[in-house]
Amino acid sequence: MNSESTLTDARLTTRPAVESDRNQLASLIHFETHVHRHLDWRPPLDWLGLSPYLIGEQNGRLLAALACPPDPPGVAWIRLFAVTRRETAAAAWRQMWPQAREQLAELPARCAAAIPLQDWFRELLLESGFEHAHNVVVLLWDNAQRDLPPVQAGCALRAMKADDLPAVQELDAAAFGEIWRNSLSTLELAFKGSALARVVEDEDGLLGYQISTHSPFGAHLARLAVHPRAQRRGIGYALVRDLQQHYEDPPLTRITVNTQDHNNLSLALYQKAGFRQTSEQYPVFQLDLE
Repeated sequence: MNSESTLTDARLTTRPAVESDRNQLASLIHFETHVHRHLDWRPPLDWLGLSPYLIGEQNGRLLAALACPPDPPGVAWIRLFAVTRRETAAAAWRQMWPQAREQLAELPARCAAAIPLQDWFRELLLESGFEHAHNVVVLLWDNAQRDLPPVQAGCALRAMKADDLPAVQELDAAAFGEIWRNSLSTLELAFKGSALARVVEDEDGLLGYQISTHSPFGAHLARLAVHPRAQRRGIGYALVRDLQQHYEDPPLTRITVNTQDHNNLSLALYQKAGFRQTSEQYPVFQLDLE
């Protein structure tokens, strides 16, 4: 009998993932088709050594993996759930998720979240009590609209520096709801991987920041935040226009950005800057763990 086919009849042997599992995990992630990977600055293997990070085995063969270490503290995104076959997904999830949830309760974590891109994983989340909270939508600027409103005077923009990052993290925590906040370590990765990172400041400190990446397809505005005390002063618009002008010469084909479909302030900002909403969107599922 094929060892994979027995998973629905026999329980997995589960244990914490360790560094020596890296090669088998890499094969599972990169060569299997039933893999949920969180869209993040940090690839799934980089979470090794943190908890919860579980693997499931049968007869010494790695058949499943689940990783959801809280980051920032209190928020557990499902970073990875991977199985060798679609038929084994439900059995693996039903065994591994309760174990991961027990570990999260001890940390503690207040909520879990996921952005499932495949129907099979959405079904498992719904079965476990997750709710479809909202969607992340994708907006596009194609460098076509040039008659945009001017930027308000008085916004002092400069390049972000590495020693700005603790203040950037404080601003980020003030500007975003809990599940969308970035930890300092994540912001450090984002800064290192950025093509353009800018801040706006006054005599009292940072007021806003943006971090963008670049690819052969164009630029992506990966992160934009304005401190609540400085909102509705044109700071977000100034940061967006600075990014657009950075890529206007030579002309860049496109800039993309993601935001929540219920974030009306953010949607209005990007529309003002000439972005249009595309048909691309991603569901956000959440579960209260308290």
